[in-house]
Parts: sequence; structure tokens; C-alpha cells
Amino acid sequence: MKRKIYLAGLLVIFLGAGFTTLRNKDLELVKNLDIYYTLFRELNMFYVDETDPEKLVTTSIDAMLSSLDPYTTYIPESNLDEFQFQTTGEYGGIGSLIRKSGDYVMIADPYEGFPAAEAGLRAGDIILKVDGFSTKNQPIESVSDRLKGKPGTEIRISIDRYGQDKPLEFTLIRKTISIPNVPYYGMIDSQTGYIRIANFTSGAGKEVEDALKTLKRNQDMKSLVLDLRSNPGGLLIEAVRICNFFVGKGELIVSTRGKVTQWDSDYITQKEPLDTEIPLVVLINRGSASASEIVAGALQDLDRAVIVGQRTFGKGLVQTTRPLKYNAQLKVTTAKYYIPSGRCIQALDYSNRNEDGSVGVVPDSLISEYETRKGRLVYDGGGIRPDLEVIPEDLSEITLQLYTQNLIFDYATMYRATHEKIASPDVFSITDQEYDAFKDFVEKQDFEFQTASEKIFNSLVQTARREKYYELASDEFTRLEQKLAHNNLKDLGTFSDEIRQILNEEIINRYYYQSGRILAQIQDDSQLDKAKEILLEPGAVEEILSGSGDVEIAAGIIE
Repeated sequence: MKRKIYLAGLLVIFLGAGFTTLRNKDLELVKNLDIYYTLFRELNMFYVDETDPEKLVTTSIDAMLSSLDPYTTYIPESNLDEFQFQTTGEYGGIGSLIRKSGDYVMIADPYEGFPAAEAGLRAGDIILKVDGFSTKNQPIESVSDRLKGKPGTEIRISIDRYGQDKPLEFTLIRKTISIPNVPYYGMIDSQTGYIRIANFTSGAGKEVEDALKTLKRNQDMKSLVLDLRSNPGGLLIEAVRICNFFVGKGELIVSTRGKVTQWDSDYITQKEPLDTEIPLVVLINRGSASASEIVAGALQDLDRAVIVGQRTFGKGLVQTTRPLKYNAQLKVTTAKYYIPSGRCIQALDYSNRNEDGSVGVVPDSLISEYETRKGRLVYDGGGIRPDLEVIPEDLSEITLQLYTQNLIFDYATMYRATHEKIASPDVFSITDQEYDAFKDFVEKQDFEFQTASEKIFNSLVQTARREKYYELASDEFTRLEQKLAHNNLKDLGTFSDEIRQILNEEIINRYYYQSGRILAQIQDDSQLDKAKEILLEPGAVEEILSGSGDVEIAAGIIE
């Protein structure tokens, strides 16, 4: 009897401690909210200058959320359209990317099949007016808002086009713009199908399904490449649907686990697959994140595909949107996700920041080994490691600068104005004479840049002068400076192959849009070449997935 009373007493003590803890947390919450309210009131009443209450609150909210992770964000009502576009890939407008160009805004990339392209607007066109409203010195957001609108409404645009003496006038009808998740698919050789997946917005699974069914009508197709490179992710459920095309019904693809346990979920394939036998390679790189990592990781864990490329970004967190008052939303991280082997591939540890507030990667000492279905070793804590690592060559500094300073873009604009049509994307290439014309164009521009070597050298000179060593070695510094100095004309020759490749892609995009650019890109693609090599070698895929070959899978070493 005494024992029962004693246990009951312990239970009361424990429950009381629990209630005390909850009560203390509630008190702390009320206390801090009261402090925030009084501080905000005093600030608005007594600060020396006029304040903007809405801006102050938004700034404080953003600062609070930034202490958690970059994916937990506040979405005011004014930004809901942009948020909806990120999840659905749809908006009402003309269907074109725009960017700033001097005092105006420029058409940067019209989408094939949408009002801008159908009306004849081109990349490089300067937008002078929208419905009679001058865009000069207007923020790009303001111009974007005027271009968007309810589908079916009319819009008048005045543009300045290279080679034209007078402005051109266009009248367009806005449409619902749905950016494709699959911007290109096709056969890349007589036996190999290829599907580029650019996003995981709503409908991605259906687009991949349609592409795969179309490719499978080709009786000669014996293998497939899924290209997830630079895919930032999107909807988790679309990733599960895509995996279902290649693995059987009832397979666990991903699990989510968070603080609110009733929200924990296991995502299992619900339908019969389209093809569980076709040899499959998935391409990834550092820009592959979130849902694209679920697809690559699940197919790797289930030994269904060979993963080729570079280690992915490493986003293993799941976000949920929660409604707030006044039509605002909170996008909040609610869980981590785990792929079939049981690993979470989150790379950055936001819950344990460094003393200076920075975020560190998960240390090697905390990275754990897991096994695929057939027993191959895979790892958590830092993205999906490819089965075969293929790192493309970095572009030279001059190529990067020609691109970022828009000289390649501007030359393509000029080229489009003087060439009505070009050959198909898989065969087009500018001639030697056209490349010489490009070099002449560059020489006439105010084109300056520093190589990384020159930047480091200048830093070394400054340090040497500060430490008073420069005079002791001034001759050596002078000779080294002369050797490191780049020459635009020489560099345009030395790096002509890669410059011509980027220039070809930009020109092709003016005639064949995004699908043409992709087709041009994959004509010279070391990662895709490795994928084709594996798929064309009899038994290579099976050997890699069984872990019995000469390829060291876990370390990602090529043969």
C-alpha cells in the first residue's frame, strides 16, 4: 500500500514538474512579447525621425527567422503571387524573363509558346513603355508587376530593338504562364533516351510520365538518362511520383520526421511502375537540391540507378506553409526527410551555429555509413555522393567575364538581327569568320577584368609595400607582373573553344528557345558522355549497382 502511495507521489511530482516547465515557457513567451510590444510602442512614439511601423515589424520578423534557417520565411500578402509561382510554376503574364539594362528593363529570355514569343518579342528588346507608362528609371519589380495580370487581358508594349530606327509596338493577350518542369527530352543517340527535369513544381510527375511514354514508343531505346543538374527542387510528392515510374508499387521512397509527431509521414509508391528494368543513369551536380536529391538518393538507395556527376547541395529539410492573419503566410521548416537507407543528407547544421553565428557543415566525425538494398555503402550528412564522380572543367576567367558583362548576350542580339534563321541546335556552330567578328566586337567595347592571378598578385604587392619588402624585390615583382598580365586578344584565342560553345548556346537560344539551348549544351558534356559510356557498355550498370566491379562506389572514383 505504501509502495502504491509512493509511486503515486512520484507521478504527481513528475507531472507537476512538467506543468511547471510548460508554465515557465508560457510565462517567458508572454514576458518577451510584452517587452517587444512596449519597445515597439516607445520606438514609434519617441524616435527622432518618422518610422514606418510595417517596415519595422517586417524587418524584425525577417531577422528573427534568419536565426533559424534560410528556408523559414515570412510571406506577406503582397508576395503571395510570387510564392504561388514557386510552387505551381504558374502566373498570369506574357511569358518572359526580364532584367535591368541601363535606365530600362530588357526582355532577357522569352518562353516558347507563350505571348511574348508568339508576338515576336526577342531577347535583347528594350521595354520602353507598358500600356503607355514609361519604364525609364523604374525598378524591375514595378515593370514586372505591369507585365503580369489576369489571363485574357490585353497589354501594349513599346520596345527598342537593335537595328531598328524607330520603336516597335506590340499588342499581346496575357495567358496563364506555366513554366515547364521538363524543358527538353529526346534521344541523344540511337539507344539512349534523355529527360531534363528543371523543377519539381505541380505537375512535374505528369510531365516526366508523358516524356517517358513518348520515348518508350521508340523501339530502339534501351537505356535512359534523367538529368537533375541545377534542379533546385520543389514539391516532395512530385519526387515520389517520379520515383514510382522506375520502382515497384509499395516501395518506401522518403520519410519525414519532425517535432510534431502526428505530421510524420512515410511516402510510399502507390501505382504500378512504367519500367523497372531499363538501365538508368541520373545526373546531379552542386545545384541539385531538395526534391531532386530525394529522386537521386532514393534511386541510389534502392539500387535502381547509377548516379553520375558531383555531390549535391545537401538540403534534407522539409517546409510547410502555415496561414497567418491578413492573408500572410509562414513557410516554416517542420521536418527532416530520410530516404530509403535511413539517411538524412542535410549538409548544414543550423541548430548548432558557431560562436560567430555562422553555420558549419556536419563534421566528418558525425557522418554515418548506411547501406543500399544490395549492400553498397552510402553516407549521410552532406548531399548525395555520386556513384561516379565527373567534375567538368572550370570556365576561364575571360569566358566568365564575357558572359557576366553581357558581351556574349549583346553579340547574340546583334547576330539575331542580321540572320533570319540558323541550322538546327545539334549542328549549328558559328564560323571562324563569325568568331573573328566577335573578337572585333569585344575589342571595341570597354571590356576590362582581372584574372584571379592578377588579383592575388595585387594583394601580394600591397602586403609587400606595407611590410616594406617590395623595394627589396621590385625587379622580381615587375617581371612577375608582366608574366601574369593577361591580353584580351590572346585570351580570346587561347580559350576560343569554350567561348565559342557559350556563344553558340546564346545564339541558338534566340531561335530555338530553352529546349534549343539544352540540346546545344549536351553536344559537349563530359558528365553526359560518362553516362552514355556506362549505358552503352554491356553489363556496366548492373556491375556498378551490385558493387562487384572495379569502380569504387562509395568514394565516387571513376575506375
